[in-house]
Amino acid sequence: MSITFEDQAVSVGRLPSTKSEPVVAVKRRTLDSILIAAGAVMTVALVVAGGLLMWGANFSHDYVHDELSSQHVAFPPAAALQEEGRSDLLKYAGRTVDTGAEAQAYASFINGHLQKIADGATYADLGTPEREANAAVDAAVAEGTDQAKVAELQATADEITGQRNTLFKGETLRGLLLSAYAWATVGAIAGYAGIAAFVAAGVMLLLVLLGMWHHRKVVTQRS
Repeated sequence: MSITFEDQAVSVGRLPSTKSEPVVAVKRRTLDSILIAAGAVMTVALVVAGGLLMWGANFSHDYVHDELSSQHVAFPPAAALQEEGRSDLLKYAGRTVDTGAEAQAYASFINGHLQKIADGATYADLGTPEREANAAVDAAVAEGTDQAKVAELQATADEITGQRNTLFKGETLRGLLLSAYAWATVGAIAGYAGIAAFVAAGVMLLLVLLGMWHHRKVVTQRS
């Protein structure tokens, strides 16, 4: 089968054959119209996608900024960071945490403190030791152990409970900060994707305009 375009003298090579083949005529104007329509639809779709992506990026940025700002979390001054050996955070010294990058940095700062509590144990790790310490106090009281021993056991239990409570607060805040960082990152990616969608829409629009020009040229030549 061979294909010819009626509006222009364009032919497609015919494969050798001993039998006669049907000829399918394709109007160039029809083909141009289809391509122009498809390009126009894709342009509109890319513009809409770009708009939604940019809206998502702006929403993420504003939400993360507002939520972090409301907490009034700030980095210590440079001298304090130097004293703790956190020279990697000096660029944030004294700044209020209100961006995703700052949230990630402050989460790292918190983690450095948490590692110094209970020899690096986590809130979950101290669950069993806390229960055992409290059980030891209850057993000592039930057995009538002298008050000095009971007080010693109670001090141990209180210390573990205090460490666990501190770890719970620190890990919770750290998790919230990292969640803010994650949303800020997603928002940034959406922003880049939105820009790419608008660029692609511009390219597609240019192709549509070229197609319309070619379509008009074919019609003029036909006339």
